[in-house]
Amino acid sequence: MKRKWERDLGLQGRMIFTMFLLAAVYLFFLAFLSYNGTPPIFMMLFIGASMAIQYFYSDKLVLLSTGAHIVSESEAPQLHGIVTRLCAIADLPKPQVAIVRTEVPNAFATGRNQNHAVVAVTTGILDKLSTAELEAVLAHELTHVKNKDMAVLTIASFISTLAFYFVRYFLYFGNVGGDRRKEGGGIVLVWLVSIAVWIVSFILIRALSRYREYAADRGAAIITGQPSDLASALMKISGVMSRVPSEDLRSVEGMNAFFIIPAISGSSIMDIFSTHPSVEKRIARLEKMQQDMG
Repeated sequence: MKRKWERDLGLQGRMIFTMFLLAAVYLFFLAFLSYNGTPPIFMMLFIGASMAIQYFYSDKLVLLSTGAHIVSESEAPQLHGIVTRLCAIADLPKPQVAIVRTEVPNAFATGRNQNHAVVAVTTGILDKLSTAELEAVLAHELTHVKNKDMAVLTIASFISTLAFYFVRYFLYFGNVGGDRRKEGGGIVLVWLVSIAVWIVSFILIRALSRYREYAADRGAAIITGQPSDLASALMKISGVMSRVPSEDLRSVEGMNAFFIIPAISGSSIMDIFSTHPSVEKRIARLEKMQQDMG
């Protein structure tokens, strides 16, 4: 039975505002680089081509980077059955289903829209969660598809990554196309502006990422009707995460913005810069939802 779905105006507003601010920041950045001698046509073509590749092949790139494999119904009948039922409730076209062979317990959704989406789970999460908990986690990921925030995060993260690598390598390669009179102090100035652009991007993406996780938790509660199942799943995943070998966590840390829980240890200083709100806050909200639903 389809559940009543209320549009999350808070999430939609934040997605639009984040993309607007990111666009403004990067237009300023391009104008600054152009002023300092970098050919603007070359920059626009490079960024445009890169973003097109990222947009149309984002799901394939994510699957490749995580080692996820698309599985058929005959290979994972129970998993497909859960996704099919949840999609019927959420009024969504069924996405492709993938499995990542790793002990890190996690799940994620990727793709450019509802008709080109992939929902993936790790073997670690399949081994650790009950059926009800797994349904709640998959409902959370399907909410990302429903809310279309996965596409916004993919694009925003890609632009931020470009800025990061520009900051990282600019001093080595200098001011491409600039005249030598502007080098030296000019290169340092461009590098400092690049850092500022990356920091602003970092903050904007983190702010959007944290809110979208709350929105996906709410969506999972609506789809399943049992917020407590997701709360239980989050407790299990976070409890296991601290016992996963650090080398396994490092191998997937690049996907933290997409995961239901970041693949970092509880003692890591990176908790401060996490793309997700704390598990404790998420569980507290879910428990409040459970009380409200009776």
